[in-house]
Amino acid sequence: MILHEWKEFGTDTDVYTKEVFEKEIGDRFEAMLFEGEKDIPTYIWTTNFVVSIKPNARMYKDLSFVKIPRNPLDIVRP
Repeated sequence: MILHEWKEFGTDTDVYTKEVFEKEIGDRFEAMLFEGEKDIPTYIWTTNFVVSIKPNARMYKDLSFVKIPRNPLDIVRP
């Protein structure tokens, strides 16, 4: 299900509000995708990125964010 309004989600140690997420990613939220009955989104769209959410399970539940440019042509080349 794609949501255009923020839905809080969290791990064992962190709760992600819209403000916390936008500050961490450095971009403005647009939409999020929840698959099935999962309580953590699979993808989050921002103005400039598609963010893939990768769950990590070590000693506690954790997440990593992988930022993928929405328009790869906008990437500054060295």
